[in-house]
Amino acid sequence: MLALTAKDILPEDGTNGTLVGRVWLPRLDGPAVVAIRGDGVFDVTARFPTVSALCDESDPAVALRGVSGERIGDLDSIVANTPLDRRDRQKPWLLAPLDLQVLKAAGVTFAISMLERVIEERARGNPASAEAIRKEVVRLVGDDLSKLKPGSEEAMRLKQVLIEQQAWSQYLEVGIGPDAEVFTKAPVLSSVGTGMDAGLHPKSTWNNPEPEVVLVVSSRGNIVGATLGNDVNLRDFEGRSALLLSKAKDNNASCAVGPLLRLFDRGFSLDHVRNMDVGLTVKGQDGFVLDGHSSISKISRDPTDLVAQTIGSVHQYPDGFALFLGTMFAPVKDRDAPGQGFTHKRDDIVTVAAPELGKLVNRMRSSDECEPWTFGISALMKSLAERRVL
Repeated sequence: MLALTAKDILPEDGTNGTLVGRVWLPRLDGPAVVAIRGDGVFDVTARFPTVSALCDESDPAVALRGVSGERIGDLDSIVANTPLDRRDRQKPWLLAPLDLQVLKAAGVTFAISMLERVIEERARGNPASAEAIRKEVVRLVGDDLSKLKPGSEEAMRLKQVLIEQQAWSQYLEVGIGPDAEVFTKAPVLSSVGTGMDAGLHPKSTWNNPEPEVVLVVSSRGNIVGATLGNDVNLRDFEGRSALLLSKAKDNNASCAVGPLLRLFDRGFSLDHVRNMDVGLTVKGQDGFVLDGHSSISKISRDPTDLVAQTIGSVHQYPDGFALFLGTMFAPVKDRDAPGQGFTHKRDDIVTVAAPELGKLVNRMRSSDECEPWTFGISALMKSLAERRVL
């Protein structure tokens, strides 16, 4: 059972940043866009019906500061009421901080995770085979490709050498080739927030968390802020076939985002994201503890490049999008038998953290055990119409 306070989820500088969230209001039977401030949580839905609308302002941080809003409570009580086992449905609780943005994800953006994807592919989803294959892949391509610029002449020469060695992989193609892997992670409005259960497909036996920074981008392609995400991954499904990517990535509650959206302002910018370290902790009911991290400074493609490959003349997003930047974290620590590596167990507590963005905390459950996703776009439009804010 999760027990959270505001201190557990806020950035290290508390409410000094421009923080946006979403809260479920039982009295309205719908969500509210909220500003998180030192003196409480304020409903600003009357001015910004959706987070997407706020992010499309010319300067979202300035726009949010210009609205006082209606105080609906303190963050402590709202956060404490969020975990399902503790929830009083007559009181507000925290949601994921995104609404109409399309949920996109970039894959294989770090060298170390690229190598693990090659290993998954060759192991065909079998963790017992992974260690031997890992040693062979590292022998062929090394374990540090962080200085190799994707799409460069040097990268293309390496590609040719690997083809000649019969060691080429579709994962190496998107890892060092000119085109990034960008896919749709989950449907609009389906993400879960901090304090909620995150889902794993019940048939998966080899899976892991993926701690990532998530950029929030306006319909015009402007990067306006960032939050944290867990791009939950099924290594067995994707390892069997890359064509199972959608089944490996998109399941009920398998997209966790939060705790809050921090908008860019004078104290927080894209450069902070570029130098951010994202920490990960997994604590199991069996006493198992896994720690890891992902350093955005080691990413192979700059965040602006990933955004530019997502939106433009060939693809538009009228309500904006959120983009998972990928992770360098790939767990190889054995949990049970030697050589079997890591996989989740029921009730694992996963914490994704960054000093500037706070902590995203989720309990892992089978997707069919998590709360069903029932509040979609039509329900949101109906809710906002009833509030007369559209």
